[in-house]
Amino acid sequence: MTQLLLTFYGDDFTGSTDVMEALQINGVPTVLFLEPPTPEQLGGRFAGVRAVGVAGVSRSMSPAQMDEELFPKFGALKALDAPFFHYKICSTFDSSPTVGSIGHAIEIGFQVFDPPFVPLVVGAPVLRRYVLFGNLFARVGDITYRLDRHPTMSKHPITPMNESDLRLHLSKQSRRSMGLIDIWHMEDSDAAIDARFQTLVDDGTEIIFFDTFDQRHLAHIGRIVWSRRGDKPVFMVGSSGLEYALTSHWQQAGVVEKPESLKSPGRVDQLVVVSGSAAPPTAEQIDYALEHGFVGIRLDSPCLVDPATADAAREQAVQAALEVLSDGHSALLYSAHGPDDPAIEQTKAHMASIGLDPKTVGNSLGTQQGLILRDILERTDLKRACVAGGDTCGYTSRQLGIYALEVIVPIAPGAPLCRASSGQPRFDGLEISLKGGQNGVADYFVKIREGG
Repeated sequence: MTQLLLTFYGDDFTGSTDVMEALQINGVPTVLFLEPPTPEQLGGRFAGVRAVGVAGVSRSMSPAQMDEELFPKFGALKALDAPFFHYKICSTFDSSPTVGSIGHAIEIGFQVFDPPFVPLVVGAPVLRRYVLFGNLFARVGDITYRLDRHPTMSKHPITPMNESDLRLHLSKQSRRSMGLIDIWHMEDSDAAIDARFQTLVDDGTEIIFFDTFDQRHLAHIGRIVWSRRGDKPVFMVGSSGLEYALTSHWQQAGVVEKPESLKSPGRVDQLVVVSGSAAPPTAEQIDYALEHGFVGIRLDSPCLVDPATADAAREQAVQAALEVLSDGHSALLYSAHGPDDPAIEQTKAHMASIGLDPKTVGNSLGTQQGLILRDILERTDLKRACVAGGDTCGYTSRQLGIYALEVIVPIAPGAPLCRASSGQPRFDGLEISLKGGQNGVADYFVKIREGG
């Protein structure tokens, strides 16, 4: 096995594929696992990789669940002896003290890696995420929103964001000291940026945020972080902006070379899409797909999350999809159409009425959607599929027995078409896209069908 440059753990599935893509397209051969890999796996078909990640679901977990999940995963990835470890979070920083706590993950990182400080980079210009004076902004279409005014994230069904200042938001989850290298510093000379960073370190600052508006800022961050490598892994937290930062510096320093463009695998006649996302971009993608040859099937979410009716509702959805496919069309199964879809609140209300915690809706619905896709694929010869929604992707991949993913071709930033490795022969080699709700433009599902 070649010497690894980086290991990472993604707090949801789509965020993990985002990191894998950022590394792969910038010259770092990468494989994404669902569980920490064995030495035999890394010495076999994946012997030439330079980065290894684990796709997790900690963004939907309580702190107690995160303890069970992250301590062993962090320890296993630390043992691979790469100079950097990245706890990957969403570029919209959505989290709370009780669900997907970034602060709690950082605390676990301090215990496992014992770092003197933690670089925290959220801005990712390629994803249209920007941090200015510590506040996070996200662009939708032609409008850039402060995160607490964002049309989706301010209304997130699990972790609505009501604070755009990342330090204030994180202070509700962590008591660690925090500092910021803001835009004034990032626009200064290398020496001035380095001096500001060192001042924060010397003052005992435990979490160091970086403003990020463009690629130049990422290059500065990559240089600073790379210079801090030592005898033990550097523990970092942030979006895929960290990968764009590091690979920018690695290419400049000759550590890696930028590869040739990846080639499209070509068009497929039919595609099945399963969407659990309520994000406006996904709603636009649903509309566009329905106008371009896909047939929509609305899932009965309240029935799917109810143990008494889940099996029947799932089979009804599978049969509807099989009928669409037998007619020669592509099938698009979805549980929500935008953030204001009444089905969202109806599903939560139904869960509460039968004594289930509405906060577990992502787990319950994602698991059922994964079973639906599995049943459809087992009863057809489709070779390509698409899943939308972070929680949905994580739970779906487990239902398919997927243990690793590699990028085939980029489709949209953070949402590539991948090749799956699975312990189940039917799904080994499956071409699959696992995309976050915010990723991609209107024609995304059509592009997946076309192969790019």
